[in-house]
Amino acid sequence: MSRQECVTVASSTAEGPSIEVDNLEEFVLRPAPRGVTVKCRITRDKKGMDRGLYPTYFMHLEREDGKKLFLLAGRKRKKSKTSNYLISIDATDLSREGESFVGKLRSNLMGTKFTVYDNGTNPSKNSGALLEESNTRQELAAICYETNVLGFKGPRKMTVIIPGMNMNFERVPVRPTNDQECLLSKWQNRQLENLIELHNKAPVWNDDTQSYVLNFHGRVTQASVKNFQIVHDNDPDYIVMQFGRVAEDVFTLDFNYPMCALQAFAIGLSSFDSKLACE
Repeated sequence: MSRQECVTVASSTAEGPSIEVDNLEEFVLRPAPRGVTVKCRITRDKKGMDRGLYPTYFMHLEREDGKKLFLLAGRKRKKSKTSNYLISIDATDLSREGESFVGKLRSNLMGTKFTVYDNGTNPSKNSGALLEESNTRQELAAICYETNVLGFKGPRKMTVIIPGMNMNFERVPVRPTNDQECLLSKWQNRQLENLIELHNKAPVWNDDTQSYVLNFHGRVTQASVKNFQIVHDNDPDYIVMQFGRVAEDVFTLDFNYPMCALQAFAIGLSSFDSKLACE
C-alpha cells in the first residue's frame, strides 16, 4: 500500500476573524468566509453492534479558545445498493425524515463517483405534481476517484466538481431535473460553465522516508492513503480543502472559500468509503 505521509512544518498560527455560528443549518451550507481557513475535526465512532460496518462520523469546528463545536454527523444507510450517507445537524438523529437532515452523499455502483445533495426534493420521485424550483434538491458537489490500475503502487487521484460562485460570492444553484443536467454529466461533457473543477494535489516522492509527501503545516500527523489536499489547477498553493489522519479514528478537515462545511464533510466521507478499484 502506498504510504502518503505528511511532513510537519511549523504549524500556522495566524488568527483570522472569528467564525460565528448563529444558525447551524445556514452555517453548514454557507461558503467559508473569504480569507479564513475553517478548521475542523472528524471523529469516527465504531462502537456498537454494527458500527464496524456502519460507523458514525462527527464533524466539529475547532475554535480558537480550544473548545469544539458540533457541526455535522453522517452515517451510511443500511440496505442500500450503493453507498448512501445521510448527513444531519443533530448528532443523535440521523434519519431521512428527521428535521435535522441537511444532505446526503451517494455513490455509483462501482463506488468511484459520488454526488452530494442538499435536503431538497428529488425531482424524479415527485409524482407528476409540479415541484417548486426552490424545493428541488441542489447538487452541491461531485467527487470522482480515478481507478488505480497499478493496484497499491500510488496515491489516489480525485477530481471534485462544485457549483461556481456569482458576483456576490454566493453559490450558483445547480438543480438538475434530468441526468444530463447533473454535475457529473456536465463535467464528463466538459460543460464547465458556472462549475469549479478541483483536483487533489499530487504528493511528491521523498527518498529519505520512501513515501509520498504533502505539507499539511502541522495539521496532519499520521501517514494514510486517505490524506489529501484539494486545489484548483490555476492556483495550486491555495488549499481549498485538506484532510488527514491524526489518530486511529480522528482526522483533521480544513476548508476555505468557496467550499462550505457540508461539501467538505461529504468529500471526507467519500474518502472513507472502501473503493477496491482505487486502493
